[in-house]
Amino acid sequence: MGQKVLVVDDEKLIVKGIRFSLEQDGMEVDCAYDGEEALELARHNAYDMVLLDVMLPKMTGFEVCQQIREFSNVPIVMLTAKGEDMDKILGLDYGADDYITKPFNILEVKARIKAIMRRTVRGGESRDNARVVEKGGMRLVCDSRRVYIDGREINLTAKEFEVLELLMKNQGRVYSRENLLKLVWGNDYPGDVRTVDVHIRRLREKIENTPSDPVYVRTKWGVGYYFA
Repeated sequence: MGQKVLVVDDEKLIVKGIRFSLEQDGMEVDCAYDGEEALELARHNAYDMVLLDVMLPKMTGFEVCQQIREFSNVPIVMLTAKGEDMDKILGLDYGADDYITKPFNILEVKARIKAIMRRTVRGGESRDNARVVEKGGMRLVCDSRRVYIDGREINLTAKEFEVLELLMKNQGRVYSRENLLKLVWGNDYPGDVRTVDVHIRRLREKIENTPSDPVYVRTKWGVGYYFA
């Protein structure tokens, strides 16, 4: 079965172009042209990826992203015509995994989608012989990309999971922000190290009882982050 993608943009020509290109690669594509329609489709379908424009009628892309995060950890890539860094960071802060700035090259879009999909299992589907890492009450199931703390499942985004997985599998090793950006986002990622800080903060808010005094993901000041 091909991967299923939801494309959300009020510019129908952009949607048509993305849809055509993804279908050429064997993907199944659903389309929405406003925020409410996008949220409705996301609630009733299992997608491998959501491409979500920021400026939408009825609800903004940020609002849609935030609400999707309440019930799904599907990878979300924001599409934005705005080039300001704060807009990009804000997008990540609402739960997005990546962003692409318009105008974009469709080949770049497809490359980003495929890179994220390679590391993601739709809907947390489990596979046989899942690799499991357990440390200090935290249980990380690598193949289904699920995280449990004292038996309670924690809903992480794709990038939050990848950061945690890297740190947890290398317990005690300190990674600089630059190194984390390179290892998790890739060499060609156009963002900067603030992206890492945003994800670490969001991760701590989800897994730590007291995010300001973390037990799991700690900071070595002036050096980077590590799993204690």
